[in-house]
Amino acid sequence: MGSDAVHAAAGGLLLSLASAVAGYCWQVRADVALAGCALAAAAGAGLLWRAVRRLRASAAMPLEVPVGLPRDVARLSEHALQLEAQLEHAPVALFRAPPGADAGCLNAGARRLMAPGRVSDAAALRELLAAMPAGQRRVIEYETEAGRERALAAANMITVEGGVQRLIALLPMENELEAEAMRAWQQLVQVLTHEIMNSLTPVASLAKTSRDMLREAALPDDLRTDLDTALDAIGRRAGSLSHFAGGYRTLASVPEARPQRIVVSGMFARLGALFAAASFSVEPESIELMADAGQIEQALVNLLHNAVEATAGQPAPVIAVAARLTRGGRLRIEVSDNGPGVPDHLAGSLFTPFFSTKAGGSGIGLAMARQLVHRNGGALRYARPVKSGARFFITF
Repeated sequence: MGSDAVHAAAGGLLLSLASAVAGYCWQVRADVALAGCALAAAAGAGLLWRAVRRLRASAAMPLEVPVGLPRDVARLSEHALQLEAQLEHAPVALFRAPPGADAGCLNAGARRLMAPGRVSDAAALRELLAAMPAGQRRVIEYETEAGRERALAAANMITVEGGVQRLIALLPMENELEAEAMRAWQQLVQVLTHEIMNSLTPVASLAKTSRDMLREAALPDDLRTDLDTALDAIGRRAGSLSHFAGGYRTLASVPEARPQRIVVSGMFARLGALFAAASFSVEPESIELMADAGQIEQALVNLLHNAVEATAGQPAPVIAVAARLTRGGRLRIEVSDNGPGVPDHLAGSLFTPFFSTKAGGSGIGLAMARQLVHRNGGALRYARPVKSGARFFITF
């Protein structure tokens, strides 16, 4: 394959990934900025890959530049080093899969994704990527220790130095999708609660005024009683709906976080005073977090409140909260219980506002917890339990 054909193959892969990002983000009301970032990142990574290979071939020299080389050859080798360093740190996970082989990591983004503590089954993900036909792009899902994540993958065949390879670009997008979904829900809730409150307030006021006028009207007793009962019911329902809508208004008015240094063990001690049935552990004891203490504690209170309700019918209820540092210096807080758990077909809707698995539940608790965590730069996910119950992870 000539250089033009190689360029076309790599360009097709990168443009297909970028266009798929734009299309998928449009479905969740994402900004055009996300699609632009995906295009720039993928295009940059692919061009760097092509340039490094071409420079190596043209220079026909090792990456280390020996003393005494001709100046133009030395410049080419130095340029190749710079391009390879940029490829290594490109914000897209890149893999290569020769025919009949699993996908191998091509840069730091791919190696971080496959490192222990991230993808639960790295071998399965490698096989999935290697099986992608050339020219295909699609959203894939994979399990991690912090829950299920989604990413956009695109594959294409290229010929490099006479060998045919499949180049696969993988763009993790779970955090971006969560952020866009939360912004969309905030806007929707803000509009709905505003319109509902504007309509219910005069209804409640008119119902009260009508009851006052009814007392002075000359009407038969049975008719007066029926009208009074009807107006009272209207006023009560209007007041109840106003209170209900007011509760959801909090989803659209979460204040900005005010980060401060939090000693995690101290935070757990305060929560332990509220939830005596829960056990708390921190490893190591010196873990600290920069976040809004009130918001993070409120998110944990919501999770613990759900755990208490879930284990109410258990003969030996178990609620555990554990904080530890994972690979890469990430802080992970796990909240787990031995309750009945969440059915698989409902797990994807847990953080949707107004959705609840409990009879009479408001559907605010988990949605609010995710918003509070997100405001502080973290992520809240649900993970399938190892045996039974439910597990939630907060990662920073």
